[in-house]
Amino acid sequence: MEPIPHKPLLFGLFKRTSRPVFIGSAMILFGMIAFVLRDPAGAEVTFGALQSDVTAAFGWVYRYTMTAVLLFSLLMLASRHGDLRLGDSDSAPSFKRVSWYAMMFGAGMGIGLLFWSVSEPLAHFANPPSGAAGTADAAERAMRLTFFHWGLHAWAVYAVVGLALAYFGYRRGLPLTIRSTLFPLFGRRIMGWPGHTVDIIAVVATMFGVATSLGLGAIQLNAGLQYLFGIPVSAVSQLLIVAAITALGTWALARGLDKGIEAVSRLNIAIAVVLLLAVLLLGPTVRVLELLGQATSDYLVAIPTLSLWSNAFGTPDWQQQWTLFYWAWWISWSPFVGMFIAWISRGRTIREFLAGVLLVPAGATLIWLSVFGGTALNMELFENAGIAEATAADVSLGLFLMFDVLPLSWLLGAIACVALVTFFVTSSTSGAFVIDVLTAGGDPDPPRRQRVFWSIMTGVVAGSLLLGGGLVPLQTAAILAGLPFTVVLLLLCVGVWRAVLLEESSGRKTGAEGD
Repeated sequence: MEPIPHKPLLFGLFKRTSRPVFIGSAMILFGMIAFVLRDPAGAEVTFGALQSDVTAAFGWVYRYTMTAVLLFSLLMLASRHGDLRLGDSDSAPSFKRVSWYAMMFGAGMGIGLLFWSVSEPLAHFANPPSGAAGTADAAERAMRLTFFHWGLHAWAVYAVVGLALAYFGYRRGLPLTIRSTLFPLFGRRIMGWPGHTVDIIAVVATMFGVATSLGLGAIQLNAGLQYLFGIPVSAVSQLLIVAAITALGTWALARGLDKGIEAVSRLNIAIAVVLLLAVLLLGPTVRVLELLGQATSDYLVAIPTLSLWSNAFGTPDWQQQWTLFYWAWWISWSPFVGMFIAWISRGRTIREFLAGVLLVPAGATLIWLSVFGGTALNMELFENAGIAEATAADVSLGLFLMFDVLPLSWLLGAIACVALVTFFVTSSTSGAFVIDVLTAGGDPDPPRRQRVFWSIMTGVVAGSLLLGGGLVPLQTAAILAGLPFTVVLLLLCVGVWRAVLLEESSGRKTGAEGD
């Protein structure tokens, strides 16, 4: 199939672009920025109302979509199609396993995991959706729910989008864009406005998903700098943080993906491992190790029930604020993380790809949550540390309040801030790269000036949402961006399944004719 046509914009400043996708996406994003900057206080109220209304009306869409995607990923993993290679039959993987896992984990979780690994278990412990708060049972439920939000469902969404992009891009030779995944359903019509619309939805979802992560990172890094150096927590401080990290990410992106992101991703993992081991050894080591096995078992057993759980007879606000926000966030992130994973996964088989994306990062995530969340819950249950109450007032403080109870607290806080910066750079850089590829019609190496433009845009959007009220606008942006992409996600699953069946059928016919 012919490539998506490129047309220069702004007197050739943007030389290789898909004009409808670039202009359409930019208009939506600039419109949102103008809306927030015109009346930040009013925007905060509007975002809050939208978040409540959308999750109340469409919560079932997010819930069923996430369940369907997890089932589809497991079906593909176990199917006979798992031996198909994402590329030519003699293709070799582009990256070594360590780099592959490091880049995948840094792009897929990173900042969010640092932000919520202590605050979320404590929140569920102090304010559970059902049952008594502040008890051992509440602590067990808190870990089970946190595992549910950060476990297999999230990585299944990334895996399915990444698989579709890698399959159609490397095995079928289609452009590396979201529209290509729908080719088995719509044929060459994806080269026109139906395809442009799909890619615009993907760009906007990616931008809001990345901006949500960057905003959360700025809030927590500001809390860390206050903890370490007394720098005040304020919108100005957070905007300066976003500007500084955006500049650093733009520099890394301009250097190129191989040199920039791979190096930063390796640094991410090294710092994260040091921080993880430090908290494990300085905290209640034996109890945390016991918790890891127990919480993992509880989570795996509860997956079928939790997947379709709607809290119909409980407080609806709880699920809207937690589960549905996460599902929308993962969906809005999936074009970005999926394309990034596809880009680094050429040459792997479908089974190797799905096993790697589903199991390894999810396993690492559960270990991280057990160490950080388990340590904080232990402090609440057995040491009356009072972290949960303080975290309820400001969720960004949870991680640093836990450090206060441990030895070497200042050093741990400093390491955490460095980790935030490196994860910040990875998310910003890889997100901007993916958006650039989408708006360039799938060009895997768009011009440097276009990379710089989209990198700066991620910072501008994140800063605008912070001005519009902070956490609520960030969550609302993810929820709104994820909703239209649920349709694309479900169609994408159908497209992949149909494509592998057609390939199998074609192979059998060729074999029969040869005989």
